[in-house]
Amino acid sequence: MTKNKLFSARYVAGTAMLTAIAFILMYLEFPIPIMPSFLKFDFSDLPAVIGAFAYGPLAGVLIEFLKNLIHLPFTNTVGIGEISNFVLGAVFAFTVGMIYKHKKTKGGALIAGLCGAVAMALISVPVNFFAVYPLYYSVLHYSEEAVLDMYQAILPSMKSILQCLFVFNLPFTLVKGLISVVITMLIYKPLSPLLHGRR
Repeated sequence: MTKNKLFSARYVAGTAMLTAIAFILMYLEFPIPIMPSFLKFDFSDLPAVIGAFAYGPLAGVLIEFLKNLIHLPFTNTVGIGEISNFVLGAVFAFTVGMIYKHKKTKGGALIAGLCGAVAMALISVPVNFFAVYPLYYSVLHYSEEAVLDMYQAILPSMKSILQCLFVFNLPFTLVKGLISVVITMLIYKPLSPLLHGRR
């Protein structure tokens, strides 16, 4: 078997394994007391980040796509939540993979992870404001006022959805990304031989 075939088999197997783990982790979600109930924390981006480190940026995006595709039959948001999860996770994993691809050092990995988390947090505001929330309003018939009420129940001074996205969603998404980065930094080295087929 040629080196390319070995790599392809390892790539497919590793990506499939990480996708399966990501899918399972989507169900291990829990609410944060200081956040609206629809914002739940999970670790499902972690395997995609690991995949981006191991196999490159496109592998990370592929893992994000496949986990959400597999989750679609079980959705309770008509796929809107999965679209949001994919877009944000893909930005995260792609950014991580692209930076690490050009600087494969421990410092490079840290910079890649931090940049990925920041990129995901920043993109979450326009994605939610211009796409995800309007879809909730039109498809699931949630009113903008009802969504704003959920934020105001926690912080009454909130005046608009855009303000809520900056105050709640952006830092929530950033912290979620940073936690995935920290865990990846801790476990990637022990996992690397398995992912790359080395003993």
